Amino acid sequence: MARRWYDYPVPRRQPTATRLRTAARFPLGVGLTAWRYMWRTTPVHRWELSGSLDTDQPPDLPGDVELDGLQRAGDGVGPLVHRIYRTRIAGSSLTPEQLVGRIAADLDGVAPSEFATFQKLRGGEGLVPNDEYVVRMPGPYDGPVRVVSVTPTSFRLATLNGHLEAGQIEFRADADHRSLGFTIESWARSGDRLSDLLYSRLGLAKEVQSHMWTSVLARVVELARGRMDGGIVITTRRIDADRLGVAPRPRRTRRDERRLAALARLAVNFDTGRTDTYTPENGWHVDDTVEPLPHEASGPPVDGGSWQVARRLMIDYQLADPAVVRAVYHGDEPLAGRDMLLKISFLGLRIHAGVRIGEVYDDTRTVDGRPVQIFGWSYRTLEGHFEQGEMSYEVWKWMDTGDVAFRTHAYSRRADHGPPLLILGFRLFGRSQQLRFYRGVCRRARRLTETELESARVMTRHKTGG
Repeated sequence: MARRWYDYPVPRRQPTATRLRTAARFPLGVGLTAWRYMWRTTPVHRWELSGSLDTDQPPDLPGDVELDGLQRAGDGVGPLVHRIYRTRIAGSSLTPEQLVGRIAADLDGVAPSEFATFQKLRGGEGLVPNDEYVVRMPGPYDGPVRVVSVTPTSFRLATLNGHLEAGQIEFRADADHRSLGFTIESWARSGDRLSDLLYSRLGLAKEVQSHMWTSVLARVVELARGRMDGGIVITTRRIDADRLGVAPRPRRTRRDERRLAALARLAVNFDTGRTDTYTPENGWHVDDTVEPLPHEASGPPVDGGSWQVARRLMIDYQLADPAVVRAVYHGDEPLAGRDMLLKISFLGLRIHAGVRIGEVYDDTRTVDGRPVQIFGWSYRTLEGHFEQGEMSYEVWKWMDTGDVAFRTHAYSRRADHGPPLLILGFRLFGRSQQLRFYRGVCRRARRLTETELESARVMTRHKTGG
């Protein structure tokens, strides 16, 4: 029978008085934490997208780890969530090894003490595999963990029975020519149905978790005696429980299915044979955006490199912010000619609009005398949409230099026909939101590509034992 939090052994080294003092400060700590969360000034950039088991499953456990009592991701409930919290630290004189060494010597030193505290249950000084800790938090939320991996620049913990989550979390440091970096990366499912309700359904546990680990990053920056450079980036990749083991697909309701099926009967709402006349002089907006992506070696696209990652993100429609636009479609249909139902959120409203993917291309061209590999596709607005026009997504690789870039091209204008309220809304807010959407897509293309490449490097290191 699995042990719950109240069955987990309390270490003798923690006197009753110490535990009472820890518990006594929690009510005040929760209030102080909520206050700090509301008034936090640290820039936090959040990126959310669908995940896949190819890149988002927890790393394998080393062979010397004790498996008894571990609560693995397969033992959990709900979606598998892969989260990466990352920041850069400027002005620190520490090496990655020195920073990790200081953290490992006292995990509680970087914990937000008013809200959570690390207490060692098993093991001596320092941090070695099979040491055990408990993260004590308000109420019956203690989180027992076991150390499963330690390197000079990282350490990884796995959850034990009774934890709110089932999975692993890693802390690691790195450095480049200008700054020190620190990353917290977790792979986990909820430990039970109540935890899944609080995390996946209500979002409360997710916000608490985000605040805890961003607070830890802030304390790591202080420990490094540097300054945070560029804020904190949180990337969340989610695989729904019913999709584990297969390629993820967008979640659809029956109403979404009916609306999606109805798109097949609709025509494009503008004349696709006159695109050469769709110019600003004729009342159309024409927009081009370019975002540099991580460089790769010259020549054809590198396997698993920047160009291929961006290509996959485009095919999976990951580049639109899901808080603004979600796409419903049949992923088993060919990309060319695919209908997509866009669910657009604006000012608390949910707006549905239909688009159809047109041409899909993947070829080598010569541009300005230079060879470039281009993958791209575009979608066109359908009848009932509040816009008319087409938007293209492309990823370019200049094969002579290895430069990679994401590009968009769009021409559009307000639709002549459609629901009056939507037409009025587009007249008032459409252009500003349109430009904001284009900028957001480009930022996501760069951030998500960088995150995918970093995750792939981490997984390779885990698999090779590096």
